[in-house]
Amino acid sequence: MDVIFGTRRPSPILGDTLSAELARRIDYDFGKLKVKPNLVLTTALRAKKLDGVVRAYVAAHPGCVVDLGCGLDTRMFRCDPPPGVDWYDIDFPEVVDLRSECLPGRSHLVGADLTGSDWLSAIPGDRPAMIVAEGLLPFMPGDSFQTMTRALTGHFPSGELALNGYTRFAAWAMKYHPTIKALGIKAAQGFDDPHEPESWDAGLELIEEQILTRAPETALFPQPLRALTRLTARSTALSRQGARILRYRF
Repeated sequence: MDVIFGTRRPSPILGDTLSAELARRIDYDFGKLKVKPNLVLTTALRAKKLDGVVRAYVAAHPGCVVDLGCGLDTRMFRCDPPPGVDWYDIDFPEVVDLRSECLPGRSHLVGADLTGSDWLSAIPGDRPAMIVAEGLLPFMPGDSFQTMTRALTGHFPSGELALNGYTRFAAWAMKYHPTIKALGIKAAQGFDDPHEPESWDAGLELIEEQILTRAPETALFPQPLRALTRLTARSTALSRQGARILRYRF
């Protein structure tokens, strides 16, 4: 499990020991997922950058955090939000039931199918919100992600949406990734222009695009991944095919 979560590395990018410990306790053969070290490193970097976005937001806006498709993610524990910040973890009912057993904490758990909108009534809409959607976009069918975004931005008075963006090609290619195939996930969507969500009638305004091939943490990648990442970083078009963090205000 330490290999999967990268906690044995001398200088771990995320160092998520809680997730590693949780995985040890779960009776599941993670070898079925065919996770390669490159995916571990890039996912850890993505999570670290999104954690940074969340910490910065809640430090300035003591409202709430809405973590969409949270699974068993330990973001709330890593970010350790200050008192007065309400944290909502959203996922399918069976997932939040498992989460309540494995990760007891002070977050509010909401069991929901994100392609609907009834679940929003469980979250007060009178405070600024930091909405996080990590790894969610390619797995929502049709235009359901856009519909969900409009419902969210209409529910809260103001806030930010942070997600890892996928280009259309990257989302299409994911269907053929061994780990994604092992999970049986077939839906995939993405967008190339980071400004495209501004046309979703959700009141979004792009405020930041972090291209992760250019992040300083890539210096911690082992070879040959480090050399390939540095080469890719020279091209914005190629870099966007990999991980990027997009922030929007509404």
